[in-house]
Amino acid sequence: MEKLISSRSNLQLVPESYVIPPESRPGNAKVPLFETIPVIDIAGELGSDRAQLVKQIMQACQDFGFFQLINHGVSKKLMHDVLEVVNELFELPAKDKESICSEDPKQSCRLYASIDYDREKVHYWRETLRHPCHPLEEHVQFWPEKPARYRKVVGSYSAEVMKLSLWLLDLICEGLGFEAGYFEDHELTQNQLMYINHYPPCPDPSLTLGLPKHSDPNLLTLLLQEKVSGLQILKDGEWLGVEPNPNAFVVNVGLTLQIISNGKLLGAEHRAVTQKNVARTSIATFIYPSENCHIGPEKSLLSECSSTTPPLYRGFAYKDYLSSYVADTNESVPPLERYKIQY
Repeated sequence: MEKLISSRSNLQLVPESYVIPPESRPGNAKVPLFETIPVIDIAGELGSDRAQLVKQIMQACQDFGFFQLINHGVSKKLMHDVLEVVNELFELPAKDKESICSEDPKQSCRLYASIDYDREKVHYWRETLRHPCHPLEEHVQFWPEKPARYRKVVGSYSAEVMKLSLWLLDLICEGLGFEAGYFEDHELTQNQLMYINHYPPCPDPSLTLGLPKHSDPNLLTLLLQEKVSGLQILKDGEWLGVEPNPNAFVVNVGLTLQIISNGKLLGAEHRAVTQKNVARTSIATFIYPSENCHIGPEKSLLSECSSTTPPLYRGFAYKDYLSSYVADTNESVPPLERYKIQY
């Protein structure tokens, strides 16, 4: 508990251990809000034109690796309720949060300051609650007991997000030209993991980061964020802020999907910055394969002779990739470098 930022009341200065090296700091320069990130509206004409919908999603995944999805079918009330209940959790007294606070990465549901706090050269300005969600009946009993409605609200939300994620992957499957049902393979989409990140107010946001530059290691991420801005994506070497869109999901491609698509889709780099006078909470839901699932470029995307369209990455077991991803993240090595094939 003592490592959580919220346990340090009335901080007037950023502790030295949270000060990011100068070359990685967000600084005081104003980052433009990225109003041109694709916004895909499922309702209306687009919703009835599947081919056009697939085209828009594929274009966004190729050019940005990100898009915002509106009129997606998840109720506004449920989205409001889930943000409300997770904020209630972070506002609980320390004694109520202590039971779920853990530094053991093997604990199913845990609240923590960082993945590897003691090994980090610098700490990040956030607190994270992480737990698996699918299948719900196997995990819900390990979730927080407080607030009292947490399990009911988050359970309903996770089920809706899982359904929406599989639908999106079905459209991406179509856009890539895969056989129908490619992502319905149980091993490829077996797991759903929720990361709830809470970024308390920071005395000097120019010195800190909530999350460092990274790409997600999974297939697909659906992010629900509050009206407070904080998400930034790297586009053509420039950091651009993703303007919060009420009741929208921010959808982004993970590196696993980039590999399966043989580089056709982009697992874009992104980060989270902090705010001085207001807290921010976001809920990221990862869809990812089973640990023993074999990952590699889909063969149907490669030419028969492999000279005009060679595989860009070698195949691997997902569990090996995950362990190397954590190591690479700690060492600031691009997570895909060791899997690229050199020609």
